[in-house]
Amino acid sequence: MIRALLVLALLLAVAWAFWRFVDGVIDTFGGLPKDGRRARGRAPVKLVRDPVCGTWIDPTASLAIDARGDTHYFCSTACRDNFQRSA
Repeated sequence: MIRALLVLALLLAVAWAFWRFVDGVIDTFGGLPKDGRRARGRAPVKLVRDPVCGTWIDPTASLAIDARGDTHYFCSTACRDNFQRSA
């Protein structure tokens, strides 16, 4: 009888740990929190690629220049300066 209770307790602990893991994975890859609000209180942002080094960056938090009628976004001043030298 005691052995059956211990096995049941172990199975419940494993099931709980597995559910916590799956819930974390779902939240990490775009799931909504339990209260229905977006994670971190921010709306999703479309990232842009730095034309020099290829880093994906948030356009609102990057350096930008207008060249040849297009806006280019850069992750650093070094990438921006390298782009301006080559243009």
